[in-house]
Amino acid sequence: MAGVMEKTNEATVSGAREYLTFRLDQEEYGIDILKVQEIRGYEPPTRIANAPDFIKGVTNLRGTIVPIVDMRLKFSCSKAEYNSFTVVIILNLRNRVVGIVVDSVSDVMELASDQIRVAPDVESTIDSNCILGLGSVGERMLILLDIEKLMASMDMGLVSPHD
Repeated sequence: MAGVMEKTNEATVSGAREYLTFRLDQEEYGIDILKVQEIRGYEPPTRIANAPDFIKGVTNLRGTIVPIVDMRLKFSCSKAEYNSFTVVIILNLRNRVVGIVVDSVSDVMELASDQIRVAPDVESTIDSNCILGLGSVGERMLILLDIEKLMASMDMGLVSPHD
């Protein structure tokens, strides 16, 4: 699956962008494919003492220590089961590598700017500044996340010496 992520992708002339879509509980989310380094099966990470519950720990990825964030716990999903569909999306954000645990990866979807709507201001576990909008393709509705802004937010507890 990682081979799909290696394909470089520039916005097309129409302004369309590609998003990796994934599921958390009953919701479907999308993140900019250019932020995705690879997709891996879930392996329990090494726990870090006193870390927030949603930070599952760290893992060694080819010599790089990567914090692993369980997005299901972060977004207060009703359940966070670990099964054969559970994956870790490895993100490369401003030269920083972070893994996020999701229920499953759906596909890569291209969305033109006219397929993206402004998200309504509603009380949510997700900071509204981290939501780019709502993408719609047919009957599917995607919550498009600014994953870089979300991972950099103070409540994530991911402190970087470079920030």
